[in-house]
Amino acid sequence: MSLFGQDRSFLHALPAADRRSLLAEGVRRVYEPGEVMIRERDTSAYVLALLSGWSVVSVGTERGSRLILALRGAGEVVGDLAAVDRGPRSASVTALGTVEAVAVSGDRFRHFLAARPHATALIMRQLATRLRSADVERRALASETVLQRLAARLVELAERAGRRADGGTVLELPLPQHDLAAAIGATREAVAKALRLLREQDVVRTANRTVVVLDMPVLVLLAQGRARPGGNPAAASPPGV
Repeated sequence: MSLFGQDRSFLHALPAADRRSLLAEGVRRVYEPGEVMIRERDTSAYVLALLSGWSVVSVGTERGSRLILALRGAGEVVGDLAAVDRGPRSASVTALGTVEAVAVSGDRFRHFLAARPHATALIMRQLATRLRSADVERRALASETVLQRLAARLVELAERAGRRADGGTVLELPLPQHDLAAAIGATREAVAKALRLLREQDVVRTANRTVVVLDMPVLVLLAQGRARPGGNPAAASPPGV
């Protein structure tokens, strides 16, 4: 399961001239932290090309909570599904911090793709990658423990948005506990319990909106289901976690 997109984003995969052409089709927008950039079920069709900052893609659940599907950063586009199929928005996109983007209307985005088959292929590859990730996510929710799913998320955040410091890896995208819970389909209480277990065994250190990974090898084993806090291979997780 992955919160991030492909290693090479849509904008960065485009030839420079095509990238400039696409950005010239839209208008620049700046979103403040917590601001909704795209709203689930809305009928708008504009596409946002992200220039800087990070955003959270999420969906609402029947219980009134939300499930975080992905993190999207500079070079990626969001809102492309509604632009392509002209259906309602399938998810909400919210600014995690300050986000700068270029908004391109659905009509202009479709015209851009129609004139550039290679850009259409990139979008199709992006949609396919997201579909495969969703399939993996469903399997994880059905078969993995909260501790295992949390460990996998922390490993991914450390690898994709981590900074070496203080004897460990500081996550540069610090998500509060309720967002970590939303990112693995668990309750905040279950995530708090799992984090406490990781802290007690010196696998991670936490502070206000900050997580530092202290023992990456053990965290990787946890993500693979081959250990629990303390580093014992193949040990079972504590009940409820």
